[in-house]
This record gives sequence, structure tokens and C-alpha cells, in this order.
Amino acid sequence: MKRKVFIILGLLIALVPLGLLTDYSAWGEWENEYYKKVLGFIPQGIENAKGIKPIIPDYSIAGLNETVSYYISAIIGLFLLFAIYYIFTKLVSKKVVNDS
Repeated sequence: MKRKVFIILGLLIALVPLGLLTDYSAWGEWENEYYKKVLGFIPQGIENAKGIKPIIPDYSIAGLNETVSYYISAIIGLFLLFAIYYIFTKLVSKKVVNDS
């Protein structure tokens, strides 16, 4: 099972540069004006999130090639998602065991 997960993750990381081939922004990375144009308003949560600073702004790391920066961003993002998932599953499994 773990091998399949790592293969899928490897494929996802390999596909990361595809985002560099398009002029369109990634899903959910739109400017507030886009929401206003498409929805007619800016959702409150998005409006309030404008002060949040990203870990790696625009997926670029100073001094590195754009593609390399993209890969590093993808790897960091996957690591963070899996860490959150791992912690969440441990907390839930402890709760289930303690409730039994």
C-alpha cells in the first residue's frame, strides 16, 4: 500500500511543471478582482485572508530556477499535507481507542 502511495506522489510531483506551461492561474489562486467579476462579490473569508503571508510566495525561492522552485514548493506542500494527515489520523485513532 505504501509503495502505491509513493508512486502516486512521485507522479504528482513529476507533473508539477505543467502549471508553468499555461498562462492561467491555478485553481483558487485568483486575485480578489476575479472573484468580484465572476461571483459579483468577494467572499468574506477570502477578503479577510489578504493579510496571510505565504511560506513560499509565488512558488519562487530566491536564487533558484523557477522549475526547481516549483518542485521544492510541491515537495514542501506534500510533506505538510501528509504531516497534517498523519497527526489527524493519530489523534482520531487515539480518540476511537479511548472511547471504546
